[in-house]
Amino acid sequence: MNNLNELKQSLPDYAKDIKINLSNILAEDQNSELSRNQIVGIVLASALATKEKQVISAIETEAKSILSEAEINGIKAAATIMAMNNIYYRFTHLAENKEYAKKPANLRMQIIASHGINKNDFEMYSLAVSIINGCGMCIDSHEKQLIKVGISENSVHTIARIAAIINAFSFVISVN
Repeated sequence: MNNLNELKQSLPDYAKDIKINLSNILAEDQNSELSRNQIVGIVLASALATKEKQVISAIETEAKSILSEAEINGIKAAATIMAMNNIYYRFTHLAENKEYAKKPANLRMQIIASHGINKNDFEMYSLAVSIINGCGMCIDSHEKQLIKVGISENSVHTIARIAAIINAFSFVISVN
């Protein structure tokens, strides 16, 4: 199933809440401060973070009718760099030995400055991925950056809701 609607309809009865929540977030731009492109980007970034191939394929197919190739590549860049950073920074945060956090990361992260999309959008996508990957340091960093540039707490909350729903959707697809 490569169609998002088919995947959504295939959810079992026990995931009815997820199906309804998914429908609601896909229509979120009508009631949100976030643009349609940002919502679709957050959905795609979240899907990439889950690594569920069917969900990624279906969402990317839908996203291609809304987002430019540059935007999709920027979303993939955010998901990819966060796949590395979330693990590293979660380690430094969770390790009892705080000396690791004082060491230079020595990780190449050039894409953060050269992703080719709107910087605030990149931060939103990075936040969504960080939420799914569970990196508190990265969540705090991206949330603070978004608030600093005038993105509202309501928008940050919406990003977290989208990440949670896409994560649950991917979970159900992977175990069903």
